[in-house]
Amino acid sequence: MEHRYFLFDLDGTLTDSAPGITNSVMYALNKYNIRVSDRRELYTFIGPPLTDSFMTQFGFSKDQALEAISYYREYYKDTGIFENSVYEGIPELLSGLKKRNAFIALATSKPYEFAVRILEHFELYQYFDHVGAATMDGSIAKKTDVIKNLLSELNIPDLSSVLMIGDRDQDIDGAKANSLKSVGVLWGFGTREELEGSGADYIISKPEELLSIS
Repeated sequence: MEHRYFLFDLDGTLTDSAPGITNSVMYALNKYNIRVSDRRELYTFIGPPLTDSFMTQFGFSKDQALEAISYYREYYKDTGIFENSVYEGIPELLSGLKKRNAFIALATSKPYEFAVRILEHFELYQYFDHVGAATMDGSIAKKTDVIKNLLSELNIPDLSSVLMIGDRDQDIDGAKANSLKSVGVLWGFGTREELEGSGADYIISKPEELLSIS
């Protein structure tokens, strides 16, 4: 097998997290008397660090964004986190990779504590050899930094044996910044144009297609 290490994004790649994330964002925005009529406007929050999204989408200052994140987590930590579902074919994909002795790691901009709870709740944790994630305090947040930290922890000698799999441009950009090849997936929240524009090495429309390029 040419690639042995598989780094997976979480939101939009393993799970459809749109309901929980958008409900949590709306809960936070309500604290500022901001109403959003179409939750699809908030899909931009899925993937990037929350601080960036609150600042760019609603013009919050850094301090306001951090306050908004605290409100977001009030809802997310016990409710929004599980308003989520595993994409069809993901358990079978992970199982298939494990049968090939692949090393599977998570690489998410979601804080570690939340990421582990999600994997455990949806019975995916058993497939993962390592969890790379953001920190709750925001010191590691962007996907590029999550991947960099993860690679440092794993100390992989040959980066050509690693694939990063994700649905958004930051997944592809993060892979390129760390000299990794990447796979863009079309069942999440990014478009083909976004993934092609970012320079994904492969683009797939179904989970099982990953096995044919691995």
